[in-house]
Amino acid sequence: MARRFPLWVTASVVALTVGFGVAAPAQAAHAATRHGPPRPPDTYVVSEEPGVVPEGIAVQRDGRMYVTSDATGALFAGDVRVPSMRPFAVGAVDRPSSRGVHTDGSGRVWSVGAGTLTVHSRNGRLLATRSAPDGPLGAADLNDLAITADAVYVTDWANPIVYRAQLRHGRPGPLQPWVDMRSAFPQFPAQYWLLNGIVADAAGDTVLVASNGTEAVWRIDVATRTVSQVDLGGHSFGADGMVLAGRRLYAVLNYGAPNGVYVADLDPELRAGTVTHQILTDADGEAFDLPTTLARYRCRLYVVNSQGDHRPGQPPYTVSAVADPTCGE
Repeated sequence: MARRFPLWVTASVVALTVGFGVAAPAQAAHAATRHGPPRPPDTYVVSEEPGVVPEGIAVQRDGRMYVTSDATGALFAGDVRVPSMRPFAVGAVDRPSSRGVHTDGSGRVWSVGAGTLTVHSRNGRLLATRSAPDGPLGAADLNDLAITADAVYVTDWANPIVYRAQLRHGRPGPLQPWVDMRSAFPQFPAQYWLLNGIVADAAGDTVLVASNGTEAVWRIDVATRTVSQVDLGGHSFGADGMVLAGRRLYAVLNYGAPNGVYVADLDPELRAGTVTHQILTDADGEAFDLPTTLARYRCRLYVVNSQGDHRPGQPPYTVSAVADPTCGE
């Protein structure tokens, strides 16, 4: 998930709040029609405060939505039925940047940024903080995370390292270096791996990691820690944030390809695939504003407009919702 881009590119989770319920009619983005429920908004305002620069996003099964701020470290919470979000875990996040964000089956909010992984309860109470050790190039700059049944995996923007923390009864152990990506491509300059999005399959057997620098997605076999490049037919695919749904990979690209959402169908072993769809505009036909990542909920994709290539950007900072082109397939 994440974002400060290499020098040759202009800059490239989570929140929960107490008491979210069904939106009151006055809050709904669209009034209910006589023939069905209100239509959800196509645009969500994360914040109207200057300098937020949103980054990561997660949407829970109940429609609760969480967004991070790369520029301030703040977390925001909302609901897919309501067009505005509000601060979450105020005073319980102590870092200059927050990037990747996900929730687990218990509704806890996991996020990373700077050198730390944090876990918050549904009401914003801080449950755990884990710091990453320095990597081979210096201090860790954590970018995104993936949660499985027994571990959490975290990418590092500043080092070609994937970290892992063992989960015991839902609590993370220490963050430890797990895989050095240089093993797969030793001749590539270490400082340019620029690790971004990370996802895992449902069984927790395979982890996919995106690299801005190599413009590729890399497959890690969890049992052997073997790293290999995912064959996407020669497409530049240095994704920022990603979502894996079965064998379908959704990714936001903002480097090496036109900014937007790309969808690839992968083979059963997640070793190769074909890009089947791309979405380059929002529901109104406007270009995304340096999109960083996405979340998937029902038949919609929620895309963060970071404004990261003209930081600090201009409020309001938003999330765009677009139709999932694969819905029903």
